[in-house]
Amino acid sequence: MQNKPAMSHPDLLVGVATSDDAGVYRLDSSRALVQTVDFFTPIVDEPYDWGRIAAANALSDVYAMGGTPLTALQLVGWPREALSFELLSEVLEGGADILAEANCTIVGGHSIDDREPKYGFAVTGLVDPDHIVTNAGAAAGDLLVLTKPLGTGVAATAIKADRASKELRDEAVELMAYLNRGAADAMRVAQVRGATDVTGFGLLGHLRELMAASGTTAMLDTRSIPVMEGIHELIGAGIFPSGSARNVASVLPDVDIGGIDEITLKVLADAQTSGGLLISVDQGQVDTLLAALDGQSPCAVVIGEVAAAGHRQMVLR
Repeated sequence: MQNKPAMSHPDLLVGVATSDDAGVYRLDSSRALVQTVDFFTPIVDEPYDWGRIAAANALSDVYAMGGTPLTALQLVGWPREALSFELLSEVLEGGADILAEANCTIVGGHSIDDREPKYGFAVTGLVDPDHIVTNAGAAAGDLLVLTKPLGTGVAATAIKADRASKELRDEAVELMAYLNRGAADAMRVAQVRGATDVTGFGLLGHLRELMAASGTTAMLDTRSIPVMEGIHELIGAGIFPSGSARNVASVLPDVDIGGIDEITLKVLADAQTSGGLLISVDQGQVDTLLAALDGQSPCAVVIGEVAAAGHRQMVLR
């Protein structure tokens, strides 16, 4: 499919071949468009918070490419006979507040009558063609840095099952609504060329795409990976999303799990919503990156390193 004429062009700098977070199309020597789209069903019960999370999640793909969001189109599916338009207005308000925080302008959108509510955005941004951050940019010797803790997939499942504490619920919402803008700024300061955001495929799924596109292998120190408090216990109690379970099965052929336990593996494969950036940075620039991330992301932790291609794309230890 990717060989179709409609999916190739001399000015298409990043398309579907490397499973990147967004497409990039060159306008001229100093500007390129970054384009992405993302929407989903309610992740929490509160409509305003759902709107905030959906907006932050859609913007994240542009940030992951090293870009700056410019405009956005709203996408709405709404069961007009089942849910009030007052609820929808709260969803839209949450989305608009996050877009305003990102200095990204809503220029329109489209809505349909749908049995299940859905909300999100198609986002367009700008990036310097010479400074695009892609899945293919990781290099052997780089260090891997994560900017948000894992666990939002399990947390969201626990919230829906009424098994989450108020503290966990509040932490999860704020993490998911937290923009990756500061992390994108930090990548530019540290001249990063390889990164992705951690969303539906989980840390391992997105790391696999990064390694596959770059022709490298990741060596992860699982003890250093930040995880929200209480997530291990929830998994042990049987709280684990079906999408995350599919992620585990999907990555197993490409990962050397070493001696890590099943719960840790599930955490690493947990399907995230609006997760942090996973950044591959030259060792000589890691201190610069960590300093630039200070106060600009929920965390900034070195979780492993990139090695030359090996038998598996990921090695856990």
